[in-house]
Amino acid sequence: MAVRDENSIHDPEPHIIRIEETVVDSTNIAPQVPNKVEKNGDSTQKTPSPHQLSGKNYGKVNTKICVALYWAALKGDWATAEVLLGQDRSLLCARITKNGETVLHIAAGAKQIGFVEKFLELIEPEDLTLKDRNGNSAFCFAVAAGAIQIAENMLKKNEKLLATRGGQDVTPIYLAAIFGYRDMTLYLYRKAKFNGIILSRDDKGSLFFACLSTGLYDLAIELLKDLPELAMACDKNQDTALHILARQPSSFAGRKGGLSKPLITSIPGRKFNHNTDSTSTQALELVGCLWDILTEQGDLEHTDLKFVLDAARFGNFEFLNELIPRYPDLIHEIDENNHSIFHIAVVHRHANIFNLIFEIGFTKDVMATLEDNYGNNILHLAAKLPHPNRVNIVPGAALQMQRELLWFKEVEKVVQPSFREKKNTNGQTPRELFTQEHKELLSNGESWMKNTASSCILVATIIATVIFATVFSVPGGNDNNRGIPTNLRDTLFQVFIISDAIALSSSSFSILMFLSILSSQNTEDDFLRSLPFKLIFGLSSLFISIITMMIAFTTTIFLAYQDRLNWVTIHVVLLASVPTTISVLLRCPLLREISYSTYRSRFVFKSSTTML
Repeated sequence: MAVRDENSIHDPEPHIIRIEETVVDSTNIAPQVPNKVEKNGDSTQKTPSPHQLSGKNYGKVNTKICVALYWAALKGDWATAEVLLGQDRSLLCARITKNGETVLHIAAGAKQIGFVEKFLELIEPEDLTLKDRNGNSAFCFAVAAGAIQIAENMLKKNEKLLATRGGQDVTPIYLAAIFGYRDMTLYLYRKAKFNGIILSRDDKGSLFFACLSTGLYDLAIELLKDLPELAMACDKNQDTALHILARQPSSFAGRKGGLSKPLITSIPGRKFNHNTDSTSTQALELVGCLWDILTEQGDLEHTDLKFVLDAARFGNFEFLNELIPRYPDLIHEIDENNHSIFHIAVVHRHANIFNLIFEIGFTKDVMATLEDNYGNNILHLAAKLPHPNRVNIVPGAALQMQRELLWFKEVEKVVQPSFREKKNTNGQTPRELFTQEHKELLSNGESWMKNTASSCILVATIIATVIFATVFSVPGGNDNNRGIPTNLRDTLFQVFIISDAIALSSSSFSILMFLSILSSQNTEDDFLRSLPFKLIFGLSSLFISIITMMIAFTTTIFLAYQDRLNWVTIHVVLLASVPTTISVLLRCPLLREISYSTYRSRFVFKSSTTML
């Protein structure tokens, strides 16, 4: 973590967002803005008239008027509001909820543009500065709701609103940023610059980190250009912007290219959108800007560069892809456990980051020799079972075991032979550690594989039995004189014979595959190729036998009833096909997952293609 210095910028504490109890429950409708107003000693601040809900005049009549005005403002019913406001002009600036919101607060928060436009014609510019009990004006409500047009109309009426702070003494621009309204934030920031409103250094810092947390990277870039020292600034958690971005891999999602492009384009059947998402592009541009400023103004030898380790931990490959070409020495950063980005990538099973180890030349051999405080080298780390959320990226215990074996085998390739048998402080070699860590997963994988094979072999056996029996009872019977089928020359009969033969052979092959799974003594390495291939062939054969069995059934019906075929016969065939169709559809995802995991695994790691 970075250490706060003179460049650190004050970042306001997180705002507790809520709306106090109102006469009409608006907690789920009205926009919620920061509360807990900080006292600024401004005795001239204009507040809504309190007489509508308190004092001697408080009563059922006033409450009903306030409720009626509240719902009219919320729904944009200007006709009703105009009548009520015409009866008592003081209602224009009166609070109508217990939290002190006026009619304009409610309408602005509900984004009722037409209502607000008409209401603005009835009030004075200073009336727009009225604040509720939390210190928020109606302009703050419009900003919190993301209602740009309403904000524009209010600023035309009173430009001072842009510099008027809301609850917790925050600026309207900051309020728009923490709610993540990009267009609103950019509009207010550029409007403030145009009007000559100067934000303090703390305000810019708070706004900058708010933009990072809500993904408003284009505005963050503008702020960075206005105040370059933000690149070295720290938030309340003592994190710089690069530390924060390193932990946000989702901000770079959809951005593929650079170091990874040859690897990705080599995967058959995978299509990628080359029109990269604008947010991820802006995030990468921001990373580049931050690094350029850091290298120009900072001393890299004494700068905390541990953010690359955070990026490796969170699987933020695009972040590393942007920085490593600019400064290759980043790969030498290690954490307190003596782990480099490659060790961390192995621990957290981020293959795309680990693949970079094949691009660093002889440094790869040096990295592979690093050991942690317990004597574990990188192969020991591959032998350890990762966090469940990384194991569960593939479904089923058998496929999870397959992926774990694949990791171990691939990491083994980068380790010198002498380190493959090296023991850690517990006296375990990498292979022994792998066996110990994956004992339960191996058992679960065996059970999953055998349960799947058992259920499938039952279906295959039934199909084989039925199909075998139909060979001796062909549709139409046999010629009594010659003993051959009477429909032998019929085209439908030929279809029946061929489909029957395919169904019998494929179901028999399926039975053999599933029997092989059930009867074999499975070892760890069997989960890598042998067992998945057997299951793939067994399931594929089973699907073929089911489909061809239904074809044989259909042709039998048509042969038997070809002279009196009607809609009843057709519906019987369709109805009989429903269970078979459901069975195939239920098994298809399993076959797809196994095939995808087994065949795609060869592309997870790519050690031969140059990516730099």
